Amino acid sequence: MKAFFSVVIPLYNKQNHIKNTIDSVLKQGFIDFEIIIINDGSTDQSLDVINSISDSRLHIYTIKNQGVSFARNYGVNKATTNHIAFLDADDTWEHNHLESLYNLYQAYPSCGLYCTAYQKRMHDVIIPSTYFGIPNSKAWSGVITDFFEASTINCIAWTSAVSIPKHIFLSVKGFDNRIKTGPGEDIDLWIRLALKHPVAFTNTVTATHNLLAENRLSNSNKDLKSYIDLDQYEPFIAQHTSLKKYLDLNRFALALMFKVNSDELAFKNCVEKMDLTNINWKQKVLLKCNRSTLLLAKSLQLFLKSSHLHFSAFK
Repeated sequence: MKAFFSVVIPLYNKQNHIKNTIDSVLKQGFIDFEIIIINDGSTDQSLDVINSISDSRLHIYTIKNQGVSFARNYGVNKATTNHIAFLDADDTWEHNHLESLYNLYQAYPSCGLYCTAYQKRMHDVIIPSTYFGIPNSKAWSGVITDFFEASTINCIAWTSAVSIPKHIFLSVKGFDNRIKTGPGEDIDLWIRLALKHPVAFTNTVTATHNLLAENRLSNSNKDLKSYIDLDQYEPFIAQHTSLKKYLDLNRFALALMFKVNSDELAFKNCVEKMDLTNINWKQKVLLKCNRSTLLLAKSLQLFLKSSHLHFSAFK
């Protein structure tokens, strides 16, 4: 009998985390799924770990390393169902995650993107996510009237907490393989989906994003073609007025990354395209900081998070 969900997991050098990730899928209350793992050229013991797991629903494919976008697209093409749920190899689900996505689809079958609320974990510290204009009730679910406005603090969609009908994923050509580094490949897909399709959301937290205390501000890849091209979505602002602010907030994140990587030209290009009225005072201050100050601020933020004090430039 054909499964309902295909769970696509891209895997690259996550030997210390992948078993917990897979276990969180195997413990789902909703059991009608297949798991498709794309081993994206791992050089550690990740493949040995997943080969030690015995479950008929688990399907493993090994390819040469071509990046997370390519791996996810490859996994979707191997999927036998029309409902794709994504999960990163170091993240986990609550036992009701697939059931929540299934219920969302049953309630709102005409949507192109289905999302559950998520939280972040850094060691033993849980960091909640906040969504602009969404009711705080854990039982709330519905169709988001303005995806871009709702995503100005934390994004409504996060890769390990979404489901997309396969035919819709293919119709927008999936993840952009040209985007090799983040932030970008996921945001790019959410924009394309939200421009064309309604988005359903439940405020029930069913997924955990494990930060692993890593500094995500810095990225050594300086090839600008590897990043999301936000400019291509400017023509759609006339029909979606909140899109401009959403683009500028993502430009802000990119600008900080460019400054940390000492790419002043890319930084200036990014800032010049921003409407500075779309960012808050904290973000304006950070844009004026030098590289050393930004790195110090990020280290301080991580330290405060470990002490259960959550500060964000986005709220």
